[in-house]
Amino acid sequence: MKTILINLESDPVLEAQLCDELDARRGELELRRFPDQETYLRVITECKDRNVVILCNLYQPDNKILRLLLLATTLREMGAKKIGLITPYLAYMRQDKQFHDGESVSSRPFAKLISEHLDFLVTVDPHLHRYKKLDEIYNIPSRVVHAAPLIANWIKEHIQNPLLIGPDSESEQWVSEVAKLADAPFQVLSKTRLGDYDVEVTLPDVERWLNHTPVLVDDIISSGRTMMETVIHLKEARMPKATCIAVHGIFAGDAYQQLEAIANVATSRCIVHPSSVIEIAPAIAVATKELLKE
Repeated sequence: MKTILINLESDPVLEAQLCDELDARRGELELRRFPDQETYLRVITECKDRNVVILCNLYQPDNKILRLLLLATTLREMGAKKIGLITPYLAYMRQDKQFHDGESVSSRPFAKLISEHLDFLVTVDPHLHRYKKLDEIYNIPSRVVHAAPLIANWIKEHIQNPLLIGPDSESEQWVSEVAKLADAPFQVLSKTRLGDYDVEVTLPDVERWLNHTPVLVDDIISSGRTMMETVIHLKEARMPKATCIAVHGIFAGDAYQQLEAIANVATSRCIVHPSSVIEIAPAIAVATKELLKE
């Protein structure tokens, strides 16, 4: 029997792509709010003895997590065989340490909550800083889809003579991997963060790269300050117009408008945005099939 894919308030384009890649049946869901804003949820598709995969992008999770848990519980009561979660952006990974007394290390209770209700998890390049693997906090099988090959392929297809640039020393391993896959040279910036919106960057010697197209690569663009500061320096160095690439395009405030004014911007489909041009569905489908077979 076909796997059922249920889209919980997430990207309909990605849903269609995943249905095709997984050869899955689209599950029907009735979802609305009562006058007091509580959620009414009904699964219309019969799910007994079927594998069910929920597409729920947990970007901006606080408005989605309760509905996800209600859906997972309902599917369990209906007799679903295995219940998995595809979330291109995995929330609550940044707070991985207690810096001040009384702080919630939110990554841990969030992981426990997800692990108690789902059977497996597929995501794309989560923010793994102090954790080496998701298994350190998640108690269910998981697969991390790495965006480096997807980004490298996009660079090969769309940018001639690229020079990849990483935002800081922590990015070197990741950027070097993308550069290797794209068969391109790379450089890494020195960065000093003075505040959430105040970043100072120092460029390596770019004289030998003046005929290359600078490609700034990072896992997340949030405020965009690091990239904007870098692009300005690159323009002053008389380099060609830069392209800024990120796996997850958050773009706080007017970050996208400011960045787009001075550079080309490309992000993956992990967070739906006008800049989302790097497709992720085939890679997610491969990881999902592996977990469905376990």
